[in-house]
Amino acid sequence: MSTPVPMGQYVPGESSVHRLDARAKIGVTMAFSVALFLVNQWVGLALVAAAVAGAVGLSGVPVRTVMRGLRPVAWLVLFTVIANALRWGSAGSTWGVGQLGLDADGMRRGLFFGVRIAVLVTGTSLVTLTTSPVALTDALSALMRPLGAIRFPAEDAAMMLSIALRFVPTTAEEAERIVIAQTARGARFDQGGPVRRAKAWVPVLIPLFVRLFRRADDLAIAMESRCYSGQGRTHLREPVMRATDWVVLVVAICGSILLGVAL
Repeated sequence: MSTPVPMGQYVPGESSVHRLDARAKIGVTMAFSVALFLVNQWVGLALVAAAVAGAVGLSGVPVRTVMRGLRPVAWLVLFTVIANALRWGSAGSTWGVGQLGLDADGMRRGLFFGVRIAVLVTGTSLVTLTTSPVALTDALSALMRPLGAIRFPAEDAAMMLSIALRFVPTTAEEAERIVIAQTARGARFDQGGPVRRAKAWVPVLIPLFVRLFRRADDLAIAMESRCYSGQGRTHLREPVMRATDWVVLVVAICGSILLGVAL
């Protein structure tokens, strides 16, 4: 395996980011996401990126593990840059071949959007990297609890979201294991044209889906055998928002508002 921690999986630690209440982390992430899409200047984007880099440093999570979360969106970032840089009609373009041109302003705009996507993925992945699945489930349940007044199954929804998030690193880990096993048997995923490479992934996708369905079935049997019910559940530890959590949340919201308005 290239790294012992799959993408998005919880990394245990004792940092200040780990100790922060999960509800505060979710609130900070929401405020950070809003600010990220409100800023339209490089200065504002740089400030948000610096805040994310500072949070990563405080978390103590290895940078290599955090950067690994950017691999799935690398093609999206590249497509964003190219789609904004290319233009039809070489008139006014910095470079052109026939009717296809490359626009400098479009390139800068594409880079801005690409960096925004990378910062967004890095910031949001920090929540799952520093929050255990149990704490994340409890936080989502607590945040959605007021919806119980309209008979919304908050506990069940929180459990489903938590399981879905947990299956992201599980899927990546299972896929990597199958790729390594197929490569050891002589499979090649980096040779030939696009069609041949796509066909080479068929022996990976089929066992991947089989394993995921088996994991889901085992999980359902385990929950049923333990008499799981979303109604009237009790928690071993009730999450409590401390003064530090409230201060971090308020500072994040105020900072996001200032960035969105000023930049």
